[in-house]
Amino acid sequence: MPKIKTSDGINLYYEEVGRGTPIIFVHEFAGDYRSWENQMRFFSRNHRCITFSARGYPPSDVPQSADSYSQRRAVDDVAELLNALNIEKSHVVGLSMGGFATLHFGLHYSHKALSLVIAGAGYGAEKQHADHFKDLSLEVANQFEKQGSKEFAKTYSTGASRVQFQNKDPRGWQQFADMLGQHSSQGSANTMRGVQAKRPSIYDLEENLKNMTVPTLIMVGDEDDHCLQPGIFMKKIIPASGLLIFPKTGHTLNLEEPHYFNRFVADFICSVEAGTWLPRDPNANSQEIMKTS
Repeated sequence: MPKIKTSDGINLYYEEVGRGTPIIFVHEFAGDYRSWENQMRFFSRNHRCITFSARGYPPSDVPQSADSYSQRRAVDDVAELLNALNIEKSHVVGLSMGGFATLHFGLHYSHKALSLVIAGAGYGAEKQHADHFKDLSLEVANQFEKQGSKEFAKTYSTGASRVQFQNKDPRGWQQFADMLGQHSSQGSANTMRGVQAKRPSIYDLEENLKNMTVPTLIMVGDEDDHCLQPGIFMKKIIPASGLLIFPKTGHTLNLEEPHYFNRFVADFICSVEAGTWLPRDPNANSQEIMKTS
């Protein structure tokens, strides 16, 4: 079972397949390394693809203290995994919690990022909902410990931005919910407390994001309400970014709409590798409505 040991002694499980320019996939809170199977199969035809389980998600280690979990630690884990696999630079693709990690990877490890795909990232970023999100995250952590993953997954998997997946693809959604139910209750609780509840708002990163030149694709579902405005904000702030909004789609983009997800990510990576995904033309002044002279 392939694992690497991080600088703080945590074993991370990973899988890799394919040859070519590397892509590493970073999963969401309700996922794990298995969440990217559709992408591993599709992209490994032309790329070296890596998927892994974050700390707290078996078969990776589950540290018992929430102090071992943080937004920065999650980002460092991605970098250390790439280093252990002797990968100098990689495309980084992340969903939700993994999207936040991908965003921060671009800030802290831009020299190692060929491109960033930030999908479904925004929960807790909206200032007006910040306190509610923190309280809710702590309550979710409590319920994972109280009920256990198998039981609480029945509730968590039917959230307002998950039912779209459930309605479109009941079998795919059921597989997702079943895998969520197999997660470590302690690992899920600690991830909520150490990462989700404490991560900084995207809006607080504005000045740093203005200077982040890594080619970036932002993806969001139009029924993933608390990710829409943060997605638009990132598009306006990150210089070499594009925004893709999936219609009638919720949070779990890569599972709910795998065909479109793969197609647009593949086109994006192709543009990046061709050198044609550039910062916004300065002549495209967002304050201008029509030119008169």
